[in-house]
Amino acid sequence: MIFPEKFEMRMRKMLKGEYDDFERAMNTSPLFSGIRINTLKDGAREAVLREFGNMENVPWCADGYYADKNVISGNHPYHIAGLFYFQEPSAMSTVSAIPIEKGDYVLDLCAAPGGKATHAAAKMCGEGLLVANEINKSRARILSDNIDRLGIKNAVVTNETPQRLAEKYPRFFDKIIVDAPCSGEGMFRKEPQAVTEWSAEHVSSCAERQKNILSSAMQMLRGGGMLVYSTCTFAPEENEKVCAYLLDNFNVELVTPENLDALSEGVTEWSNSNHDMTKTRRVFPHRQNGEGHFVALFRSKDAPNDRAEVKQTKPVAEEKLYREFENNFLNTRFTGNFSLFGENLYLLPGGANIDKIKVLRAGLLLGACRKNRFEPSHALCLALNKRDIKNTIDFDLSDVELKKYLSGETIECKKNGWCAVTVNGFPVGWGKASGGVLKNRFPKYMRLRG
Repeated sequence: MIFPEKFEMRMRKMLKGEYDDFERAMNTSPLFSGIRINTLKDGAREAVLREFGNMENVPWCADGYYADKNVISGNHPYHIAGLFYFQEPSAMSTVSAIPIEKGDYVLDLCAAPGGKATHAAAKMCGEGLLVANEINKSRARILSDNIDRLGIKNAVVTNETPQRLAEKYPRFFDKIIVDAPCSGEGMFRKEPQAVTEWSAEHVSSCAERQKNILSSAMQMLRGGGMLVYSTCTFAPEENEKVCAYLLDNFNVELVTPENLDALSEGVTEWSNSNHDMTKTRRVFPHRQNGEGHFVALFRSKDAPNDRAEVKQTKPVAEEKLYREFENNFLNTRFTGNFSLFGENLYLLPGGANIDKIKVLRAGLLLGACRKNRFEPSHALCLALNKRDIKNTIDFDLSDVELKKYLSGETIECKKNGWCAVTVNGFPVGWGKASGGVLKNRFPKYMRLRG
């Protein structure tokens, strides 16, 4: 590819004698793609590695593997069942850097399509609260679908500006992820159109936008909490210089990220400041097996503060319909706040305050309450293990009946009532059995074609 002149001049200045290796890697090295195994699914790692063979581990992500997306299809039943997520290996470094723990309240401020939010959810192990925000509504829907597919129970998906969320959640979150919109220089190999769209002015405007987003994020970080900032660009204006802005304007310190020893250190000289940037991390395609990326981990030096209490929602009568379904067809019982939006019944995560903000997913969608009956959602099926469901019909990966089900056809079934179809024990969707057949309830937009 032919780089814009100003971009080439800047990269030559940054990399000096390494520039030729960088240019060669950008033009001739293979693209690196990968998958991250969803550890929320019991047995996912063993099943995925057994199916796809000896994949190379991504050095900075214990659950990440280099994988060819042309070989591993999104139509694979294990992908449909939420056992893994396609993610560029460099992008896995963001959440690997921050020590998210069970019970944390976590915000992913720029979350679509969901790679980092779902990675954070895996580290939370189903406990605490995850707020995944995306300002673009169509992208927020994709984010919500991915959270559903990976079986995440404790997530709220919002569609708000960072400023509005800052008003709603002052000093609220233990951990915050800001994978900021950027000029995309690190994606030049993957998205060639980004080369034609590049300009020095665009880099500058992205840097200002990043500072504004981070200013809102800092208002939401609890005292002593941690924030990870990342971009997929090489530009110091959007990386080290933005970090210097945070250090100059907020009571934070840089922290050496966990698990990122395989990455390159940031460069203090590039920040135009006296702040030591060697605790930040970079991915260069001529040094690491990944696309361009930058990661910085900050810790608030403010004293820990109490979080505002969230009032319990009022009981809803429709909970009774769900409980009848639960008693008849499940072996597990959910506890928590139930909330009704239209005909949809949700289970709200503890601590979720979603009053007067735009919400696409108010926790786990349990199902719809229609004409005094309850119909379970696809999200509920994928949030359950096989042992949680009384009626299941299990298929191997190669079973013709499984393909028929995923294509939307009816299949034979000797059970009665709601039944989950599973692949090697992993739920993929509902059906309703009657008269020896299973009426297909696999979502129409997900059905296989051909």
